[in-house]
Amino acid sequence: MEANDLKSMDVEELWKLHEEITAQLGTRIVAEKAKLEERLRALQSQGHRMRRPYPRVLPKYQNPKNPAETWSGRGMRPRWLSAQMRAGKKLNNFLITSSERRHRTG
Repeated sequence: MEANDLKSMDVEELWKLHEEITAQLGTRIVAEKAKLEERLRALQSQGHRMRRPYPRVLPKYQNPKNPAETWSGRGMRPRWLSAQMRAGKKLNNFLITSSERRHRTG
């Protein structure tokens, strides 16, 4: 359809053409949306992998003032340990002995 054809059409014919185009676009949009959602579902099912289980990490360091406060040596240093180190103590002062570790498992 050329521009001249559109210029020669009256308002009713143009409106009818508009409605036909709108209906056709609506049908195609719905079909395209269904295709995209199916592709998204396929991609999501591929992307979800289970993380491998990590073993439990036992604490390596213990606060002598409060034995319930421990740290495994991973992650950020706890406040109680940072304060003790600022006071001049060494990290080895807070190590949990191997006999104490055996009693903690369980």
